Amino acid sequence: MPRTKPPFRADVVGSILRTAPLKEARAKREKAEISAAQLKDVEDREIEKVIKKQEEVGLKVATDGEFRRSWWHFDFYGMLDGVEIYELDHGIQFQGVQTRPRSIRITGKLGFSNHPMLEHFKFLKAHTRVTPKMCIPSPATMHFRLEPNAIATKAYADRDAIFDDLAKTYRQAIRGFYDAGCRYLQFDDTAWAYLCSQAELKKARERGLAADRLAADYGRVINAALDGKPADMVVTTHICRGNFRSTWISEGGYEPVAQKLLGELNYDGYFLEYDTARAGGFEPLRFLPKGNKIVVLGLVTTKSGQLEKKDDIKRRIDEATKYAGLDQLCLSPQCGFASTEEGNVLAEDEQWAKLRMVVELAEQVWG
Repeated sequence: MPRTKPPFRADVVGSILRTAPLKEARAKREKAEISAAQLKDVEDREIEKVIKKQEEVGLKVATDGEFRRSWWHFDFYGMLDGVEIYELDHGIQFQGVQTRPRSIRITGKLGFSNHPMLEHFKFLKAHTRVTPKMCIPSPATMHFRLEPNAIATKAYADRDAIFDDLAKTYRQAIRGFYDAGCRYLQFDDTAWAYLCSQAELKKARERGLAADRLAADYGRVINAALDGKPADMVVTTHICRGNFRSTWISEGGYEPVAQKLLGELNYDGYFLEYDTARAGGFEPLRFLPKGNKIVVLGLVTTKSGQLEKKDDIKRRIDEATKYAGLDQLCLSPQCGFASTEEGNVLAEDEQWAKLRMVVELAEQVWG
């Protein structure tokens, strides 16, 4: 049961550990020791290498490793019309560590025009012989991350007033990437995982969010964004529980959101993290409608370099088939290897060994 279109039986979430030359160049650029053009030259060269490496391990899909980004989400958001990145007095709290104190705020009407990441995708597409995959953060996460006073009232009355324009902006983004040649797009999303966590829901309420209404609001925005999606374009989502320097944020099974997420959202596929007991069991997969939708099981962790045993992964895939057909399942790492440029705590050779194992397991399980 091999697949000739995405998601593939062996797939990737997106980000790759930043290489030493890239880290060095970005550090020099921050000190103004090199120009933006010189940094781009290094990025181009290192992206070409990371694309080739993905092809060499046997993947049918390649990303640019998010090598031009500092964050998996803020870089994209900050390049939208009406959005800017700004300094906060606190970062995002993970287990025992905080991110850098940055966030986004809305300064004007939202829109998607002249977005630099269209060129990032075109470079990827021009340099790979497999399927190029573009990953962008979800509209749900954008709303969820906004601080209470992060909206310019001249543009919107409050955070909830952005929903219609947010959906429109993402429809523009889908069309923009499609016109650039993208046929495999992924929305990375932490919000749905946080809706599975009572601790995170409590924090959301403390930030003034209508937590009990978020699933309905986010479902509506995402489906409105996907409305009119070209038939030959695959759009998936990755539901992330937090991934910063090998730490995490959210815990709790998918049960609270599974029926809406799997049954009502119009995605073509779902990358679900299942590398630890924090994700709960596979029972929520019973809400996956029979048909063309795919769940990509994130059974291989990116948070440590220890290589899983193949028989253990196969056994877990077999457990998942009690709730969803094997033909509707695929395999990937649970997340990217470097959701921010700091990266997770493992070595590059350990990263590639995990991706190679994903390919080997997919061949053994699905043929």
